Amino acid sequence: MRIVDVNPFFYPYMGGIEHRMHDTSRLLAERGHDVTILTGRLPGTAETEERDGYKVVRLRSRLINIYNPPFISSKDVLETLNKMDADIVNYNYRWAPSYNKDLRRYEGKKVFTYHNMWGEGMGLTGKISEFQDNRFRKCLCTFDHIICVSDFVREDLTRRGVPKEVTTAVPSCLNSFPDISDEEGDFILSLGRLVKTKGLDHLIEAMKNVNAKLIMCGKGPEEKHLKKLISKCGLENKIELRGYVSEEEKAKLMGTCKFFVMPSLFESFGLAAVELMSYGRPMICTNVNGLPDTVKDGGLIVPPKDPKALSDAMNRLLVDADERKRLAKAARAQAETFNWIDNITKIEDVYKKVIG
Repeated sequence: MRIVDVNPFFYPYMGGIEHRMHDTSRLLAERGHDVTILTGRLPGTAETEERDGYKVVRLRSRLINIYNPPFISSKDVLETLNKMDADIVNYNYRWAPSYNKDLRRYEGKKVFTYHNMWGEGMGLTGKISEFQDNRFRKCLCTFDHIICVSDFVREDLTRRGVPKEVTTAVPSCLNSFPDISDEEGDFILSLGRLVKTKGLDHLIEAMKNVNAKLIMCGKGPEEKHLKKLISKCGLENKIELRGYVSEEEKAKLMGTCKFFVMPSLFESFGLAAVELMSYGRPMICTNVNGLPDTVKDGGLIVPPKDPKALSDAMNRLLVDADERKRLAKAARAQAETFNWIDNITKIEDVYKKVIG
């Protein structure tokens, strides 16, 4: 098959969508397919390149960097797609009007991959997201099939009137699994973007009743607010905001923490949870959206927005080494169910079905 995977962003922009595109494109190319990624041209990137068996074509683009990800508008999306004459096009994004307009008009076989919750976000962000998703619906209806990153996302779309028979759930996965370390540090780990939907306010509040160190890694618009909250709660000696960490440091932290805490308020799937569990470390997460189905027996699941439930779960794991070991083993086993070798065929089968 001639496959074109479309997204306004790609490497060196490194988000969950971009990692999934790289992994699936590489594996589909290994299976003999001709794969091209069509994306926006970010500063410092080449117009075309080849990597790991697939091609990358970057369109002239304009960026307005007022949020992460920035607003992007690219030239000639439809014209380029028509010239590529693909057997199947997969589109991954729904917040870029220049792409939405042209993908809606594209008349070839096409699939949309749904990565996030409908209307995901809180406050003004949530309202804007809901507005954009409602606007995108007319575009979504023009696709031949929809791939969802979790069963929860699939069921949510079904409740919104999308026919279930045109949807398939294929989770985001890992390509490899790290060696498990016997070393256990003296800290709890939180890892991810510092945004309201991650529920980090409630984690900080919970730490008032936990006698342990918490390392929080990541950058985002909530950083100043979280620093103030840590200071206000008098938790500077317990909580370290480490900011951005390299991949090497991140791997070291994940491999040696006592456990990981993910107090999210929205989480369509939770690839970060899979990555953490792959290091053989237990998880404490909230019972929101697709997260419980991702974690299952690999951790303790608590209600969202509940600092006491979080602190009780953390204290439980801190004092019970045997339970940490039991959950760690279950976490690794659960993570191993999310491997691309077993799941890439599902994407391939969707493409073949759509092509007919």
